Amino acid sequence: MIKNKKGIFVTATGTDVGKTYVTALIIKKLRESSVNAGYYKAALSGAYRKAGKLIPGDAEYVATTSGIPLSPEALVSYIYEPAVSPHLAAELEKRPIELQKILSDFHHAATHFDVMIAEGSGGIVCPLRMGNNTIMLTNVIQALQLPVLIVANAELGTINSTVLTAAYAQQQNISVKGIILNQYNCKNLMHRDNKKQIERLTNIPIVACVSQNETNLSVSTETLLNLCNTV
Repeated sequence: MIKNKKGIFVTATGTDVGKTYVTALIIKKLRESSVNAGYYKAALSGAYRKAGKLIPGDAEYVATTSGIPLSPEALVSYIYEPAVSPHLAAELEKRPIELQKILSDFHHAATHFDVMIAEGSGGIVCPLRMGNNTIMLTNVIQALQLPVLIVANAELGTINSTVLTAAYAQQQNISVKGIILNQYNCKNLMHRDNKKQIERLTNIPIVACVSQNETNLSVSTETLLNLCNTV
């Protein structure tokens, strides 16, 4: 356990809701405010090859957007090429995920930073290893002892998926500190109502709403830091 560190785990209501995009904005905001914030991802599938090298695209995007000085490969424990769920990618490449390596790598990365922003894979119910020694994403969150920030899409259907995600996390004894709505349009009546109903049904604050192609997060650095528990 690394003392005097803060962090949060960014998860989502599903795949392709903008979790990586929002994570990059969070770290960019912190680093531009002179907070030495870092990034970590346990497992990444769908990596691409460049000059024969496997590149973890999500980590590359976050590092480039936020100005993290480490290489993307140093920020991810398991990098897989097949664009499938991490547990299946691990089976296909015969490189099973180990929780101990995740813990070790996370704490090693944390030595470079004062605040750690960890990003999950897909939604919160994401298997990393099935069969013997099953590892779910929730096991990683629990092991890292981090609270959760949920990224959700502002569109139709988000009330159901966000409420279920929050309820599942809480059922697993994971603290949910806040929700960020992505692709939000303040002129859209449904988006505004979705925000109101999600807060009413979950009793969890929506800490920010991110519009399409936004390059800066409209939330204070203090608010972001208050979301982070001591690691």
